[in-house]
Amino acid sequence: MEKVNLNWGELPFGYSPTDCHIEYRFKDGSWDEGKLVDHDRLDLSISATCLHYGQECFEGAKVFETRDGRALAFRIEKNAQRMAHSAKTVLMEPLPEEKFVEAVFRVVDANRRFIPPFGSGASLYVRPLLIGTSPLIGVKPSSEYLFLIFVCPVGPYFKSGLKPIKLIVEEEFDRAAPDGVGHAKVGGNYAAGLRASRKAKDGGYAEVLYLDAAKKEYLDESGPANFFGITPDNRYITPESPSILKSITNMSLRTLAEDMGMGVEQRPVHVNEIFYLKEAGCCGTAAVITPVKSITYRDRTVTYCETDEVGPASKKLYDTLTGIQNGSIEDKYGWTAEIPAASKVGS
Repeated sequence: MEKVNLNWGELPFGYSPTDCHIEYRFKDGSWDEGKLVDHDRLDLSISATCLHYGQECFEGAKVFETRDGRALAFRIEKNAQRMAHSAKTVLMEPLPEEKFVEAVFRVVDANRRFIPPFGSGASLYVRPLLIGTSPLIGVKPSSEYLFLIFVCPVGPYFKSGLKPIKLIVEEEFDRAAPDGVGHAKVGGNYAAGLRASRKAKDGGYAEVLYLDAAKKEYLDESGPANFFGITPDNRYITPESPSILKSITNMSLRTLAEDMGMGVEQRPVHVNEIFYLKEAGCCGTAAVITPVKSITYRDRTVTYCETDEVGPASKKLYDTLTGIQNGSIEDKYGWTAEIPAASKVGS
């Protein structure tokens, strides 16, 4: 299939229409077999539960082209499992894992010509979405659901690419409460972060670094991504908290770090520990790793690199993970799955 004519090296990280998306519907206690839809609009009741009571969750994944033209999905079963967790958190009906994976394969194959070529630095972003669609006025769960996936080619999340960014510790706004839904990938968590992100950008920072909502002492997430640090004695540390989304990227980086001989710690991380790190970074599907140049906390700023040079540990982790994702490094973990031809995944 001939690729679309795009300037792959200049792609933004944003939505652009492709040939189709895929939809599965839950009604009368069961999911249908799904269908490909050749437009990008939804027909919803004005009283759908997703619009009024926040019954929705979503995922983010990527597909990469290999040097020999194959298409690889990265740890897609983990996205299926995390979406099921998010769905149950807000009392929605999750799509079974096997249907989730099937849906990804079907919609990616149908839009194969939009997969950016190997070496372009771009990828095909995969966005699964689950919403409650029952027309209700009254706070209760929907009985009908729509699961869909659309895909679009994207460039790096941060326009600067793998260049260090500046963070500021946020104390005015909270992202999520400890016993709330911060551990689920639901839209309300991201809406709650918009004020802090705008304030940070207005102040000359790329993003915020949240503290726990209860004590304002321990690190939480960094805007739309998990946070990690590298200690002087070569330990990879990352915050543990009931309000942090479990990042598939962070999970993968911890495995890689351990295999590289680094100590790995997922635990509560006090904010003052930022002053004793030698490297820091944000990690997630969109950015993979974004190194941190400096963090400002109240009247103090800690700087990890004076130039745009990425720290050696972060660089090695980034190169290894992206190499596995695009097939240029052997995947000894079984993290990638090749997207088969249409004849093998349905129509």
